[in-house]
Amino acid sequence: MIELLLTSFPVLIRYIQLRLRGEAMTIWNMKTALYAWACLAFALFVTIFYFHPKSYTGLVPFRTISVVAQANGPVTEVAVENGQAVKAGDLLFRIENSSQTAALTQAKAELAQLDAAEAKAKDALTLAKASVTSANASLAKLQQDLDQAQTLLDRNVGTQDKVRELEAAVISAEATREAAKAQTDVAETDLSQSIPAQRAVAEAAVQRAQVELDHTEVRAYADGTVTQMAMSVGSPASQLVLRPGMVIIPERGEDAHLRVIAGFPQVARATLYEGMPAEIACESNLNLSNRDAVLPAHIVAIQPAIASGQVTPGGDLLEPSARATRGSILVYFELLHPEHEAIMLDGSGCIIQTYTNRLPGVFGHVISATGVVKAAGLRLKVWGALIAGVGLGGGGH
Repeated sequence: MIELLLTSFPVLIRYIQLRLRGEAMTIWNMKTALYAWACLAFALFVTIFYFHPKSYTGLVPFRTISVVAQANGPVTEVAVENGQAVKAGDLLFRIENSSQTAALTQAKAELAQLDAAEAKAKDALTLAKASVTSANASLAKLQQDLDQAQTLLDRNVGTQDKVRELEAAVISAEATREAAKAQTDVAETDLSQSIPAQRAVAEAAVQRAQVELDHTEVRAYADGTVTQMAMSVGSPASQLVLRPGMVIIPERGEDAHLRVIAGFPQVARATLYEGMPAEIACESNLNLSNRDAVLPAHIVAIQPAIASGQVTPGGDLLEPSARATRGSILVYFELLHPEHEAIMLDGSGCIIQTYTNRLPGVFGHVISATGVVKAAGLRLKVWGALIAGVGLGGGGH
């Protein structure tokens, strides 16, 4: 409508001429003006719609966190309710944990047994070292007696039997000493290798049992709001991602900028570019005063591929005719003013109007100026949607 009014001046001029001449207005004397009007309107329509593409598919995307259990069993406690705000680490619900508690108690008992075994090995090492000391002393005494007996025998004072008896005693004492050393080695090996290895296994078992017990307490992994809670005390805890016990809508990160996405027709690819100015009008922001209903934004990224052309490995060969639906170009927008992010409702549907402003020369300035028509049309549509109460409906792009 606005475009038709802007291009109607040839008809108005011709109409004034006919009135000044006193001639009646007919289709024959108005045909040139009407033809000029049609050409101007067509040129203006093409210019405006080509260089300032619009999309009705704008969306404020957001993610959700599906809360599922990591352990089987009935729910014994539900610590939250629908609509409750939670912080990361807050308890959501508990699961019956008698078997996990028993497993942890057993693992800790086995670890305590290793403490006793280590104390016993230390005592055995002390005893073995004392035995080695005693055996060394006995061996030294017997060796001295053997030397004396051998000296007496050499002087024809002693007897051969005494020497042989002492030699046997020395050999026995050496064996006793070696046995005591072996006991020392065994005790040292237990303390330095066997018991530490067993302790590592026992500690891992305790940690595993503790983890299993911790799994019976489901806590929030992020700040957010609980919704769609489908559990109560006594109900079985769901471990299926497709059937979560509840859903958490996480809060927006302070450092992450809100992005709005929209799909544009493929023919707009030659017009869209990063940094391109735009305006975003979301249904959840409509109001009678039109305040903060249309927000300035700009393009920050354009997806380099069209989703409908994605091919995944499969048993069937690709048949292009089966993909008759043409995909759209996915474009990402960010608001120019970060303070506007607070008034954007996650999941809201939006109309996005873009404006070309980088064409050179006088023609480029003219193209940029025609964007005011689309800007006015966007605001009229916002008011119309508000008055009609049907939202920012629209077809196509």
